[in-house]
Amino acid sequence: MASSTSSAAAAAAVDSLSLRLRSPYLNPIKFSQFGFPCSKSLQLVLPCLALDASVTSVTAKGEMEKENKLWGGRFEEGVHESVERFTESVSFEAEELWVHDIRGSIAHANMLAAQGLITEGDRDLIIEGLSKIKIKIETGEFVWRKDREDVHMNIEAALTDMIGEPAKKLHTARSRNDQVVTDIRLWCRDAIDRILIRIKQLQAQLVLLALRNDGLIVPGYTHLQRAQPVLLQHLLLSYVEQLERDAGRLINCQERLNFSPLGACALAGTGHPIDRLMTSQELAFTAPLRNSIDAVSDRDFLLELLSANSITAVHLSRIGEEWVLWASEEFGFIIPSDSVSTGSSIMPQKKNPDPMELVRGKSARVIGDLISLLVLCKGLPSAYNRDLQEDKGPLFDSVKAIIGMLEVTTVFAANISFNSERIRSSLPAGYLDATTLADYLVKKGMPFRTSHEVVGRAVALCIAKKCQLSDLSLDDLWGINSIFEKDVYDFLGVENAVNKFTSYGSTGSCEVQKQLQFWSSKLRHHQS
Repeated sequence: MASSTSSAAAAAAVDSLSLRLRSPYLNPIKFSQFGFPCSKSLQLVLPCLALDASVTSVTAKGEMEKENKLWGGRFEEGVHESVERFTESVSFEAEELWVHDIRGSIAHANMLAAQGLITEGDRDLIIEGLSKIKIKIETGEFVWRKDREDVHMNIEAALTDMIGEPAKKLHTARSRNDQVVTDIRLWCRDAIDRILIRIKQLQAQLVLLALRNDGLIVPGYTHLQRAQPVLLQHLLLSYVEQLERDAGRLINCQERLNFSPLGACALAGTGHPIDRLMTSQELAFTAPLRNSIDAVSDRDFLLELLSANSITAVHLSRIGEEWVLWASEEFGFIIPSDSVSTGSSIMPQKKNPDPMELVRGKSARVIGDLISLLVLCKGLPSAYNRDLQEDKGPLFDSVKAIIGMLEVTTVFAANISFNSERIRSSLPAGYLDATTLADYLVKKGMPFRTSHEVVGRAVALCIAKKCQLSDLSLDDLWGINSIFEKDVYDFLGVENAVNKFTSYGSTGSCEVQKQLQFWSSKLRHHQS
């Protein structure tokens, strides 16, 4: 009896759900044929696959007009609307790729005409049509249609609508496989140029910031514990050095990706007498890619670009972390202007360095884009696979994010000041001159390991006496070791300590001036 009641309740629940979900697209299926323990017929929610053989669009008169897919010759049924929504890419790629797609198509048309594969008249009509489409896109008049799947098919179909039969010849000796990767390589090449400009702008701003803070000493940290005194200029120039390597990675990536896949077709090339050197030169590529399978299938150049972006993002995140800490009340080393700060919705006194917090946060996004693409590519079989449609989301997001991070870090750097009074008042804490004192003992002939132990005892004495190393008397020092002489005081205190650094690339005043002169000259030359 209990079992019968339970089954009836279950059947009623499923019936209720079935009624709520029933639509013209659902097929009724009797649960009894599967041995379901209930007395009623129920409906399983399954999409109906009985569709028209082509996709429809609405004409200007409001009538339904059928449009066959450009690739639809062997198909007897149209694409299900859910599949079409799922597989289209025009919604996220058109804005980024259209200009490169048109440029690639013009180069391809010129080559086809030069090789006698189309007439010069057809070529002229194609290029004129593509130029008109370009203007329509720029003015916002062009209608992007999702039923045309992607940026390539939208432009080709629009060209066919405009000039007719000659447009159908444009795809001779070309596949969307080589077409899309050509567009992406062109896009990446331009994107790298945009990133490089932002890197140089940030480097220049950091050098200006260093020049404005001549001679200011700050605590240097290791393990987030006070370590040795350094010139603020030296610290700022360390960021410039990191950014220079970031730029170098991007330049190297750009050199490797600047090879043309156009003409590789689907994967095997073509039997038509095309001239891949001609299209490569017209599109300013270094040369055509040697292997047609490799040309359409590998996205290692994207992995390299997103990896370079990720390393840049990590560098920017570390700057953000340091400046957020330094802007806190506990440090108070940095004072951001109001123009690069935000407030709190509840705490009236708050002034937050939000831009640099978001720089730190967006680094996770850029790294995530790289991981997404690595996972996307890791298990693909040879040649092109539709999975690669998903390479564009991480690519576009990574570039947009890294450009934004570079821009806002540059603006933040231009709108901060360093609280020199607060910084100077903080310098006595932490025995920043201890290592310089150990070096003094080495100069006196003491082995470094011994000097390390002697200075450690001197620091312990300072802790007991609540004083600094420079406050210890000569008698205090002799009580530790008789090697000390009056000249020891030339090595104590942060100013003396900084002045004792003389090695190449060190924080000593002379060395930092050399670094400043180098970067000022290099960046000035770059701008000219």
